[in-house]
Amino acid sequence: MKAIGYIRVSTEEQSADDKYGIEVQKQAISDYADRNDFEIVCWLTDTISGAKDNRPELDKILYNADQLPAHEAVIVFKNDRVARDTKLYFYYFYTLEKRNVKLLSTEEHFSEGDDFANIYRSLLMFVAEQERKNIALRTGRGRSLKAQCGGYSGGNKPYGYYCVDGMLMQNPEERPIVETIFREHDENHTSLLDICEILYDGGYRTRKGKRFQPSTIRGILSNRPFYEGKYKYGDMGWVQGVHSPILPLEV
Repeated sequence: MKAIGYIRVSTEEQSADDKYGIEVQKQAISDYADRNDFEIVCWLTDTISGAKDNRPELDKILYNADQLPAHEAVIVFKNDRVARDTKLYFYYFYTLEKRNVKLLSTEEHFSEGDDFANIYRSLLMFVAEQERKNIALRTGRGRSLKAQCGGYSGGNKPYGYYCVDGMLMQNPEERPIVETIFREHDENHTSLLDICEILYDGGYRTRKGKRFQPSTIRGILSNRPFYEGKYKYGDMGWVQGVHSPILPLEV
């Protein structure tokens, strides 16, 4: 019988030094195929969280099978490589089943026609889903704790700064943009539109290489506490930051 070998690794697992990397999964799938008389006709790999449903390689298996070699099974290392969300997993499982394609795992085995097979699958997927939620909770708590201490906890980096090893450092190329905006606003009472023109004439562009717009200028001005050395994350209030402030401006 012919089968597709499907591998998934996620950025969360990689950052946690996942012991089930691509080569480990591939070797396990190859061994399983050899033991059970399957020929792997295609290898597909996604690098994305199992809780997300926009995985291009899995989508090929589910919705564009005509673009792949003929196959009777999809073999994965563990069922949570297909999905860590229970609803997603069973949706994928039955989508394949309707095409008479088996979804097989090298680690979890279900007997054909076993009345408890779906219960067992559901239990495994519930455990995997709870594990994902716990990881997200721990990550969120860690970010909040870091933010409470004034450290950068992710999100868009304000103009004038870039990130190095989780720390915000002043960007010498962008700092003049911030200085110009606050100097023109505070000292010269320049309108937002005119500040945009001044930046454009000075050769400054956005990070996307475009002309600054009043909305961007307004956003930078509204972030004054940050440029004075404070830090804010999510719904928490401003705290003393650990980054070097740009304000007050040098005379």
